[in-house]
Amino acid sequence: MATGKFDTTPKQTSYDVVIIGGAIMGSSTAWFLSNNPDFNGSVLVIERDPSYSACSTAHTNSCIRQQFSTDLNVRISQFGAEFYTKLSEYMQDDRIPPMTIQNYGYLYLADNPGFADVLRENQAVQHTAGATTELLTPEDILERYPFYNVEDIVLGSINTTNEGYFDGGGLFDWFRRKARDGGVEYIQGEVSEIDVDSGRVTHVTLADGTRIACGQVVNAAGPRAAKVAKMAGLDIPVEPRKRFTWIFTAEQPLDRDLPLTIDPSGVHFRQDGPKSYLAGCPSDPDPAVAFDDFAMDHNRWQDHVWPIIATRIPQFEAIRVVTEWAGHYAFNTLDQNAILGPHPDVSNFVFQNGFSGHGLQQSPAMGRGTAEWLTYGEFRSLDLSPFQFDRLIENRPIIEKAVI
Repeated sequence: MATGKFDTTPKQTSYDVVIIGGAIMGSSTAWFLSNNPDFNGSVLVIERDPSYSACSTAHTNSCIRQQFSTDLNVRISQFGAEFYTKLSEYMQDDRIPPMTIQNYGYLYLADNPGFADVLRENQAVQHTAGATTELLTPEDILERYPFYNVEDIVLGSINTTNEGYFDGGGLFDWFRRKARDGGVEYIQGEVSEIDVDSGRVTHVTLADGTRIACGQVVNAAGPRAAKVAKMAGLDIPVEPRKRFTWIFTAEQPLDRDLPLTIDPSGVHFRQDGPKSYLAGCPSDPDPAVAFDDFAMDHNRWQDHVWPIIATRIPQFEAIRVVTEWAGHYAFNTLDQNAILGPHPDVSNFVFQNGFSGHGLQQSPAMGRGTAEWLTYGEFRSLDLSPFQFDRLIENRPIIEKAVI
Protein backbone atom coordinates (compact mmCIF):
# COMPACT_ATOMS: atom_id res chain seq x y z
CA MET A 1 0.00 0.00 0.00
CA ALA A 2 1.79 3.12 -1.24
CA THR A 3 1.85 6.10 1.07
CA GLY A 4 3.43 9.12 -0.58
CA LYS A 5 4.84 12.12 1.27
CA PHE A 6 2.38 14.59 2.78
CA ASP A 7 3.10 18.17 3.73
CA THR A 8 2.32 19.20 7.30
CA THR A 9 1.18 22.74 6.48
CA PRO A 10 -1.86 23.48 4.29
CA LYS A 11 -1.31 25.68 1.26
CA GLN A 12 -4.39 27.78 2.07
CA THR A 13 -6.11 29.07 5.18
CA SER A 14 -9.59 28.18 3.96
CA TYR A 15 -11.13 25.24 2.04
CA ASP A 16 -14.59 24.49 0.73
CA VAL A 17 -14.40 20.91 2.04
CA VAL A 18 -12.17 19.56 4.80
CA ILE A 19 -12.10 15.77 5.11
CA ILE A 20 -10.85 14.41 8.44
CA GLY A 21 -9.31 11.03 7.69
CA GLY A 22 -7.53 10.05 4.49
CA ALA A 23 -8.01 6.27 4.38
CA ILE A 24 -10.36 4.65 1.89
CA MET A 25 -13.57 6.48 2.84
CA GLY A 26 -12.01 9.92 2.93
CA SER A 27 -10.05 9.27 -0.24
CA SER A 28 -13.08 7.87 -2.06
CA THR A 29 -15.04 11.03 -1.24
CA ALA A 30 -12.08 13.19 -2.26
CA TRP A 31 -11.80 11.49 -5.64
CA PHE A 32 -15.51 11.62 -6.40
CA LEU A 33 -15.49 15.35 -5.56
CA SER A 34 -12.46 16.01 -7.75
CA ASN A 35 -14.03 14.04 -10.60
CA ASN A 36 -17.41 15.80 -10.47
CA PRO A 37 -17.66 18.59 -13.06
CA ASP A 38 -20.33 20.29 -10.94
CA PHE A 39 -17.95 20.67 -8.00
CA ASN A 40 -15.30 23.35 -8.41
CA GLY A 41 -14.29 23.92 -4.81
CA SER A 42 -11.11 23.26 -2.85
CA VAL A 43 -10.64 20.05 -0.87
CA LEU A 44 -8.23 19.36 1.99
CA VAL A 45 -7.73 15.86 3.43
CA ILE A 46 -6.19 15.75 6.90
CA GLU A 47 -4.58 12.43 7.76
CA ARG A 48 -2.90 11.84 11.10
CA ASP A 49 -0.70 8.95 9.85
CA PRO A 50 0.29 8.92 6.16
CA SER A 51 1.86 5.47 6.65
CA TYR A 52 -1.70 4.20 7.25
CA SER A 53 -0.12 1.45 9.35
CA ALA A 54 -2.85 1.44 12.01
CA CYS A 55 -5.95 2.29 10.01
CA SER A 56 -8.81 -0.13 9.37
CA THR A 57 -8.10 0.00 5.63
CA ALA A 58 -4.64 -1.45 6.17
CA HIS A 59 -5.88 -4.32 8.36
CA THR A 60 -8.82 -5.40 6.25
CA ASN A 61 -9.43 -8.90 4.91
CA SER A 62 -10.55 -7.20 1.67
CA CYS A 63 -13.66 -9.10 0.66
CA ILE A 64 -16.86 -8.10 -1.08
CA ARG A 65 -20.29 -9.74 -0.98
CA GLN A 66 -23.87 -9.23 -2.09
CA GLN A 67 -25.30 -11.50 0.57
CA PHE A 68 -26.94 -8.88 2.77
CA SER A 69 -30.49 -8.88 4.09
CA THR A 70 -31.39 -5.32 3.04
CA ASP A 71 -31.85 -4.28 -0.56
CA LEU A 72 -29.81 -1.10 -0.10
CA ASN A 73 -26.74 -2.91 1.25
CA VAL A 74 -26.94 -5.37 -1.67
CA ARG A 75 -27.03 -2.55 -4.20
CA ILE A 76 -24.19 -0.70 -2.47
CA SER A 77 -21.96 -3.76 -2.89
CA GLN A 78 -23.11 -4.29 -6.46
CA PHE A 79 -21.93 -0.81 -7.35
CA GLY A 80 -18.70 -1.48 -5.47
CA ALA A 81 -18.07 -4.56 -7.61
CA GLU A 82 -18.92 -2.74 -10.83
CA PHE A 83 -16.74 0.24 -9.95
CA TYR A 84 -13.79 -1.93 -8.94
CA THR A 85 -13.88 -4.21 -11.99
CA LYS A 86 -14.19 -1.17 -14.29
CA LEU A 87 -11.80 1.04 -12.34
CA SER A 88 -9.68 2.20 -15.29
CA GLU A 89 -12.88 3.13 -17.15
CA TYR A 90 -14.38 5.03 -14.22
CA MET A 91 -11.11 6.84 -13.52
CA GLN A 92 -10.26 7.24 -17.22
CA ASP A 93 -6.70 6.14 -16.69
CA ASP A 94 -5.12 3.37 -18.75
CA ARG A 95 -2.30 3.04 -16.20
CA ILE A 96 -4.71 1.15 -13.95
CA PRO A 97 -4.32 -2.60 -14.45
CA PRO A 98 -7.33 -4.90 -14.86
CA MET A 99 -9.05 -5.40 -11.50
CA THR A 100 -10.73 -8.74 -10.90
CA ILE A 101 -12.63 -10.33 -8.03
CA GLN A 102 -11.69 -13.85 -6.96
CA ASN A 103 -15.22 -15.18 -7.04
CA TYR A 104 -15.06 -18.10 -4.66
CA GLY A 105 -18.10 -16.61 -2.92
CA TYR A 106 -19.33 -16.50 0.65
CA LEU A 107 -20.86 -19.68 2.05
CA TYR A 108 -23.19 -19.09 4.99
CA LEU A 109 -23.91 -22.21 7.01
CA ALA A 110 -27.08 -22.62 9.08
CA ASP A 111 -27.20 -25.21 11.85
CA ASN A 112 -30.78 -24.52 12.93
CA PRO A 113 -34.17 -23.97 11.24
CA GLY A 114 -34.39 -20.36 12.42
CA PHE A 115 -31.22 -19.24 10.67
CA ALA A 116 -32.11 -21.37 7.65
CA ASP A 117 -35.30 -19.29 7.35
CA VAL A 118 -33.17 -16.12 7.54
CA LEU A 119 -31.04 -17.39 4.64
CA ARG A 120 -34.19 -18.04 2.61
CA GLU A 121 -35.51 -14.56 3.36
CA ASN A 122 -32.15 -13.01 2.50
CA GLN A 123 -31.99 -14.89 -0.79
CA ALA A 124 -35.36 -13.43 -1.80
CA VAL A 125 -34.07 -9.89 -1.12
CA GLN A 126 -30.84 -10.60 -2.99
CA HIS A 127 -32.65 -12.08 -6.01
CA THR A 128 -34.91 -9.03 -6.23
CA ALA A 129 -31.76 -6.90 -6.44
CA GLY A 130 -30.33 -9.16 -9.16
CA ALA A 131 -27.89 -11.27 -7.14
CA THR A 132 -27.42 -14.95 -8.03
CA THR A 133 -27.49 -16.41 -4.52
CA GLU A 134 -28.17 -20.16 -4.29
CA LEU A 135 -29.49 -22.18 -1.38
CA LEU A 136 -27.69 -25.47 -0.80
CA THR A 137 -28.79 -28.54 1.09
CA PRO A 138 -26.07 -30.39 3.04
CA GLU A 139 -25.91 -32.85 0.15
CA ASP A 140 -25.45 -29.99 -2.34
CA ILE A 141 -22.63 -28.59 -0.22
CA LEU A 142 -20.83 -31.93 -0.15
CA GLU A 143 -21.22 -32.37 -3.88
CA ARG A 144 -19.44 -29.07 -4.52
CA TYR A 145 -17.11 -29.05 -1.53
CA PRO A 146 -16.59 -32.60 -0.25
CA PHE A 147 -14.09 -31.51 2.41
CA TYR A 148 -16.75 -30.01 4.75
CA ASN A 149 -18.23 -31.73 7.76
CA VAL A 150 -21.95 -30.90 7.45
CA GLU A 151 -23.41 -33.26 10.06
CA ASP A 152 -24.91 -30.31 11.97
CA ILE A 153 -25.82 -28.18 8.93
CA VAL A 154 -29.39 -27.82 7.66
CA LEU A 155 -28.87 -25.24 4.87
CA GLY A 156 -26.21 -23.20 3.13
CA SER A 157 -26.27 -20.04 1.03
CA ILE A 158 -23.68 -19.08 -1.60
CA ASN A 159 -23.16 -16.55 -4.37
CA THR A 160 -20.15 -16.72 -6.67
CA THR A 161 -20.88 -13.67 -8.82
CA ASN A 162 -18.90 -10.59 -7.76
CA GLU A 163 -18.41 -12.08 -4.32
CA GLY A 164 -15.06 -13.00 -2.82
CA TYR A 165 -11.64 -11.37 -2.50
CA PHE A 166 -10.65 -8.09 -4.15
CA ASP A 167 -7.59 -5.85 -3.94
CA GLY A 168 -8.87 -3.26 -1.49
CA GLY A 169 -5.38 -1.87 -1.01
CA GLY A 170 -5.05 -1.28 -4.74
CA LEU A 171 -8.43 0.45 -4.86
CA PHE A 172 -7.39 2.70 -1.98
CA ASP A 173 -4.09 3.59 -3.66
CA TRP A 174 -5.88 4.66 -6.83
CA PHE A 175 -8.51 6.67 -4.98
CA ARG A 176 -5.77 8.64 -3.23
CA ARG A 177 -3.51 8.98 -6.25
CA LYS A 178 -6.27 10.16 -8.55
CA ALA A 179 -7.69 12.53 -5.93
CA ARG A 180 -4.31 14.21 -5.64
CA ASP A 181 -3.98 14.28 -9.43
CA GLY A 182 -7.37 16.03 -9.45
CA GLY A 183 -6.21 18.82 -7.16
CA VAL A 184 -7.10 17.47 -3.73
CA GLU A 185 -4.55 18.50 -1.11
CA TYR A 186 -3.43 15.98 1.54
CA ILE A 187 -1.58 16.99 4.69
CA GLN A 188 -0.29 15.12 7.69
CA GLY A 189 -1.91 16.42 10.86
CA GLU A 190 -4.30 15.65 13.67
CA VAL A 191 -7.41 17.70 14.29
CA SER A 192 -7.53 18.82 17.93
CA GLU A 193 -10.43 21.30 17.90
CA ILE A 194 -13.53 22.03 15.83
CA ASP A 195 -15.19 25.45 16.15
CA VAL A 196 -18.98 25.63 15.79
CA ASP A 197 -20.90 28.89 15.59
CA SER A 198 -24.63 29.31 14.95
CA GLY A 199 -25.09 25.68 13.92
CA ARG A 200 -22.14 25.52 11.52
CA VAL A 201 -18.53 24.45 11.71
CA THR A 202 -16.34 27.46 10.99
CA HIS A 203 -12.80 26.19 11.60
CA VAL A 204 -10.78 23.12 12.44
CA THR A 205 -7.56 23.45 14.42
CA LEU A 206 -4.63 21.06 14.18
CA ALA A 207 -2.51 19.85 17.08
CA ASP A 208 0.29 22.20 15.99
CA GLY A 209 -2.07 25.18 16.27
CA THR A 210 -2.82 25.62 12.56
CA ARG A 211 -6.36 26.95 12.15
CA ILE A 212 -8.24 26.21 8.93
CA ALA A 213 -11.54 27.73 7.85
CA CYS A 214 -13.96 25.40 6.08
CA GLY A 215 -17.24 25.39 4.23
CA GLN A 216 -18.08 21.76 4.99
CA VAL A 217 -16.41 19.09 7.12
CA VAL A 218 -16.50 15.33 6.54
CA ASN A 219 -15.85 13.02 9.47
CA ALA A 220 -14.07 10.07 7.83
CA ALA A 221 -12.03 9.20 10.91
CA GLY A 222 -12.82 5.47 11.04
CA PRO A 223 -12.63 4.06 14.58
CA ARG A 224 -11.86 7.59 15.87
CA ALA A 225 -15.15 8.93 14.53
CA ALA A 226 -16.75 9.55 17.94
CA LYS A 227 -13.67 11.44 19.13
CA VAL A 228 -13.84 13.75 16.11
CA ALA A 229 -17.61 14.24 16.44
CA LYS A 230 -17.18 15.13 20.11
CA MET A 231 -14.99 18.07 19.15
CA ALA A 232 -18.05 19.53 17.42
CA GLY A 233 -20.23 18.76 20.45
CA LEU A 234 -21.86 15.76 18.76
CA ASP A 235 -22.27 12.15 19.84
CA ILE A 236 -22.30 9.03 17.66
CA PRO A 237 -22.31 5.38 18.79
CA VAL A 238 -19.09 4.36 17.04
CA GLU A 239 -16.18 2.69 18.82
CA PRO A 240 -13.10 0.63 17.94
CA ARG A 241 -13.74 -3.13 18.19
CA LYS A 242 -10.86 -5.56 17.75
CA ARG A 243 -10.93 -8.20 15.01
CA PHE A 244 -8.32 -10.94 14.65
CA THR A 245 -6.95 -12.42 11.43
CA TRP A 246 -4.70 -15.42 10.88
CA ILE A 247 -3.06 -16.67 7.69
CA PHE A 248 -2.31 -20.38 7.75
CA THR A 249 -1.14 -23.24 5.57
CA ALA A 250 -2.34 -26.82 5.66
CA GLU A 251 -0.36 -30.04 5.61
CA GLN A 252 -3.04 -31.36 3.24
CA PRO A 253 -4.22 -28.44 1.08
CA LEU A 254 -7.71 -28.58 -0.38
CA ASP A 255 -8.14 -29.59 -4.00
CA ARG A 256 -10.33 -26.58 -4.84
CA ASP A 257 -10.84 -23.00 -3.68
CA LEU A 258 -12.33 -22.56 -0.22
CA PRO A 259 -15.30 -20.15 -0.16
CA LEU A 260 -15.39 -17.55 2.56
CA THR A 261 -17.17 -19.82 5.00
CA ILE A 262 -19.32 -18.23 7.71
CA ASP A 263 -19.43 -20.94 10.34
CA PRO A 264 -22.39 -20.95 12.77
CA SER A 265 -19.85 -20.25 15.52
CA GLY A 266 -19.08 -16.85 13.97
CA VAL A 267 -15.57 -17.86 12.87
CA HIS A 268 -14.96 -17.33 9.17
CA PHE A 269 -12.25 -18.73 6.90
CA ARG A 270 -11.42 -18.65 3.20
CA GLN A 271 -8.85 -19.20 0.49
CA ASP A 272 -6.08 -16.61 0.66
CA GLY A 273 -3.59 -17.77 -1.94
CA PRO A 274 -2.81 -20.86 -4.00
CA LYS A 275 -1.64 -22.72 -0.88
CA SER A 276 -2.73 -20.56 2.04
CA TYR A 277 -5.92 -19.73 3.92
CA LEU A 278 -7.28 -16.93 6.09
CA ALA A 279 -9.38 -17.10 9.25
CA GLY A 280 -10.94 -14.36 11.35
CA CYS A 281 -13.13 -13.72 14.35
CA PRO A 282 -13.90 -11.10 17.02
CA SER A 283 -12.78 -11.01 20.62
CA ASP A 284 -14.91 -12.68 23.25
CA PRO A 285 -16.04 -10.62 25.07
CA ASP A 286 -16.00 -7.88 22.46
CA PRO A 287 -15.51 -4.51 24.20
CA ALA A 288 -14.41 -1.18 22.84
CA VAL A 289 -10.60 -0.97 22.83
CA ALA A 290 -8.01 1.78 22.82
CA PHE A 291 -7.14 3.27 19.45
CA ASP A 292 -3.60 1.86 19.68
CA ASP A 293 -4.53 -1.61 21.01
CA PHE A 294 -3.60 -4.13 18.34
CA ALA A 295 -2.39 -6.89 20.66
CA MET A 296 -3.21 -10.44 19.64
CA ASP A 297 -5.01 -12.89 21.90
CA HIS A 298 -3.04 -16.05 21.17
CA ASN A 299 -5.40 -18.23 23.18
CA ARG A 300 -8.20 -17.21 20.85
CA TRP A 301 -6.59 -19.19 18.03
CA GLN A 302 -5.53 -22.20 20.06
CA ASP A 303 -8.66 -22.61 22.16
CA HIS A 304 -11.39 -21.40 19.80
CA VAL A 305 -10.59 -20.82 16.14
CA TRP A 306 -8.42 -23.80 15.28
CA PRO A 307 -10.76 -26.37 16.88
CA ILE A 308 -13.72 -24.92 14.95
CA ILE A 309 -11.85 -24.95 11.65
CA ALA A 310 -10.60 -28.51 12.18
CA THR A 311 -14.12 -29.68 13.06
CA ARG A 312 -15.69 -28.06 10.01
CA ILE A 313 -12.90 -29.19 7.67
CA PRO A 314 -11.21 -32.32 9.07
CA GLN A 315 -8.46 -31.93 6.47
CA PHE A 316 -7.38 -28.85 8.45
CA GLU A 317 -6.45 -30.83 11.54
CA ALA A 318 -2.78 -30.16 10.71
CA ILE A 319 -2.30 -26.46 9.92
CA ARG A 320 0.34 -23.86 10.69
CA VAL A 321 -0.14 -20.13 11.29
CA VAL A 322 2.29 -18.12 9.17
CA THR A 323 1.19 -14.60 10.10
CA GLU A 324 -1.46 -12.88 12.18
CA TRP A 325 -2.73 -9.41 13.02
CA ALA A 326 -5.44 -7.49 14.82
CA GLY A 327 -7.39 -4.66 13.25
CA HIS A 328 -10.27 -2.44 14.31
CA TYR A 329 -13.84 -2.26 13.13
CA ALA A 330 -15.39 1.21 13.33
CA PHE A 331 -18.32 -0.42 15.10
CA ASN A 332 -21.72 1.26 15.14
CA THR A 333 -23.25 -0.06 18.34
CA LEU A 334 -26.80 0.88 17.27
CA ASP A 335 -27.09 -1.35 14.21
CA GLN A 336 -23.66 -1.99 12.62
CA ASN A 337 -24.62 0.10 9.60
CA ALA A 338 -23.20 3.33 8.21
CA ILE A 339 -23.95 6.79 9.56
CA LEU A 340 -24.00 9.11 6.57
CA GLY A 341 -24.82 12.70 5.77
CA PRO A 342 -25.17 15.91 7.81
CA HIS A 343 -26.04 16.42 11.43
CA PRO A 344 -29.48 18.08 11.76
CA ASP A 345 -28.17 20.76 14.15
CA VAL A 346 -24.70 21.30 12.66
CA SER A 347 -25.63 21.30 9.02
CA ASN A 348 -22.16 21.39 7.46
CA PHE A 349 -20.75 18.55 9.61
CA VAL A 350 -21.11 15.44 7.44
CA PHE A 351 -20.79 11.91 8.81
CA GLN A 352 -19.17 9.03 6.96
CA ASN A 353 -18.81 6.62 9.84
CA GLY A 354 -19.69 3.34 11.52
CA PHE A 355 -19.22 0.87 8.68
CA SER A 356 -18.61 -2.00 11.12
CA GLY A 357 -16.36 -4.01 8.82
CA HIS A 358 -18.07 -3.24 5.51
CA GLY A 359 -16.07 -0.13 4.67
CA LEU A 360 -13.81 -1.29 1.86
CA GLN A 361 -16.54 -2.94 -0.17
CA GLN A 362 -18.91 -0.02 0.42
CA SER A 363 -16.37 2.74 -0.20
CA PRO A 364 -17.22 3.45 -3.87
CA ALA A 365 -20.94 3.94 -3.20
CA MET A 366 -20.40 5.79 0.08
CA GLY A 367 -17.75 8.07 -1.39
CA ARG A 368 -19.92 8.82 -4.41
CA GLY A 369 -22.95 9.47 -2.20
CA THR A 370 -21.07 11.73 0.21
CA ALA A 371 -19.60 13.69 -2.70
CA GLU A 372 -23.10 14.11 -4.13
CA TRP A 373 -24.37 15.42 -0.80
CA LEU A 374 -21.49 17.89 -0.55
CA THR A 375 -22.13 19.09 -4.12
CA TYR A 376 -25.92 19.01 -4.45
CA GLY A 377 -27.28 18.66 -0.93
CA GLU A 378 -28.85 15.30 -1.82
CA PHE A 379 -28.00 11.70 -2.72
CA ARG A 380 -28.55 11.25 -6.46
CA SER A 381 -27.14 7.98 -7.81
CA LEU A 382 -28.40 5.78 -4.98
CA ASP A 383 -30.72 6.90 -2.19
CA LEU A 384 -28.58 6.55 0.93
CA SER A 385 -30.91 8.58 3.14
CA PRO A 386 -31.82 5.56 5.34
CA PHE A 387 -28.30 5.88 6.80
CA GLN A 388 -28.76 9.48 7.90
CA PHE A 389 -28.35 10.71 11.46
CA ASP A 390 -32.05 11.05 12.32
CA ARG A 391 -32.35 7.30 12.87
CA LEU A 392 -29.93 7.64 15.80
CA ILE A 393 -32.08 10.34 17.40
CA GLU A 394 -35.21 8.23 16.92
CA ASN A 395 -33.49 4.98 17.99
CA ARG A 396 -34.58 3.47 14.68
CA PRO A 397 -31.94 0.87 13.76
CA ILE A 398 -31.57 -0.61 10.31
CA ILE A 399 -31.97 -4.34 10.83
CA GLU A 400 -29.25 -6.05 8.81
CA LYS A 401 -29.27 -9.79 9.48
CA ALA A 402 -26.01 -10.54 7.66
CA VAL A 403 -23.34 -8.83 9.73
CA ILE A 404 -20.06 -10.70 10.16
